[in-house]
Amino acid sequence: MAAVREHAEQTGADAEPVVVIVGGGMAGISAAKALKNAPVRVKLIDRNNHSVFQPLLYQVATSELGPSQIAAPIRSVLRRQRNTTTLLGEVTGVDTAQRCVYVSDADRKDVPLPYDYLILATGARGSYFGHNEFAAHAPGLKTIAEAVAVRNKILEAFERAEAEAEPKNHRDLMTFVLVGGGPAGVEMAGAIAVLVRKTLRAEFRRIDPAAARIVLVDAAPRILNNLVGPEGSRAAQARLERLGVEVRTGHPVEKVDAEGVLVAGERIASKTVIWTAGVEPSPAGKWLRAPTDRAGRVRVRPDLTVPNHPEIFVVGDTMALEQDGKPLPGVAQVAMQQGRYVGRLIARRVAGQPPPKAFRYFDKGNMAIVGQGYAVLQSGKLWTAGVLAFWVWAVIHIAYLAQVSLRLTVVAQWIWTYLTRQRGARLIVNHHEWRTDEPTAMQPGIQPPIPSLPVKQTGG
Repeated sequence: MAAVREHAEQTGADAEPVVVIVGGGMAGISAAKALKNAPVRVKLIDRNNHSVFQPLLYQVATSELGPSQIAAPIRSVLRRQRNTTTLLGEVTGVDTAQRCVYVSDADRKDVPLPYDYLILATGARGSYFGHNEFAAHAPGLKTIAEAVAVRNKILEAFERAEAEAEPKNHRDLMTFVLVGGGPAGVEMAGAIAVLVRKTLRAEFRRIDPAAARIVLVDAAPRILNNLVGPEGSRAAQARLERLGVEVRTGHPVEKVDAEGVLVAGERIASKTVIWTAGVEPSPAGKWLRAPTDRAGRVRVRPDLTVPNHPEIFVVGDTMALEQDGKPLPGVAQVAMQQGRYVGRLIARRVAGQPPPKAFRYFDKGNMAIVGQGYAVLQSGKLWTAGVLAFWVWAVIHIAYLAQVSLRLTVVAQWIWTYLTRQRGARLIVNHHEWRTDEPTAMQPGIQPPIPSLPVKQTGG
């Protein structure tokens, strides 16, 4: 293959090592940036051409931001790095003996791409905990495409209710159930509550969007269970309830179908169910035949290498590592810090310098926004909730957007939304095909009939 020939031609005493990064998310981008000045050739592979700031996906799903405001083309983000090549493709496997990954795209299948160092930053996808049949009725929220699909689903619910002639059916159409009380579920529930009460309520004539029912369900005993302490959870729940959100904890969802969900034996009728619970890692553990935890995350050494493979690193949601007796959380800060660490480690190794100390996550605090102008923040044993926490949340999220242009547009949109209550991207984007079963005036090449006009009679 071309990739193998290229690698063979460039191997030798003076050849620069090849670092292959699989995944263009926050961990992969951070690793690539850390290698900017290293004497290596970086090849970053992703099946999407863009990098997404996932903590703001819920704002795309609730129409506050557009997809292009939280995502940037990977080529654009890394355009100044002359040692970095971006490849659009999907990695399907790893050959640790031959030191190559297999890449497929629209035209080729399983093309081997050799590496000297491999960084797997392949992220995670939504987990339905063994009930994959739920996915047909409860879309997740891990990608831009999923966020747009959820946005369509939310906005279409109100359009269907407005068109429904029977008032008794409005309740089910305007009931929104969110499964999962982690940051995504809490932030989505608060955002939908603000959307229906401040943006949509004056725009419909036959329904009252503010009468929408929003239910947040979680199997854990409290929301934000693994993010903040009990005090922060209580503050977040109280805020959601003031916004009109029903919070139900302590019972898992037993069933999801086209008519709603079943929780603790109770049927909640709903046409809009959104899955914000749990994630599962990529199949990196299977590719490597490496030890994994119960969730399938690769168990890594303190320097984030795979046991018996010092040239392979696993970072972000795909790895399992404990610190101070607790597993590292699957949050953006962990992914970015690990990406930077691995990039610097490889740079030092190539330069013949001693390796850095074992990776240690610096916890800057956990936070979740709960509606407009309110957030919960936990740092160590300290916590706070309210406007101050909201401003801390806003500053941090703006700072970690990939490009300056994104930061400017997001700040401008937030200010506009706050002042006018108008959302920036309330578009229902679906694919429509021309009907061919019968001619209509809307089809190309068919002219609508010209109505006959009355003839004016005039006298002789």
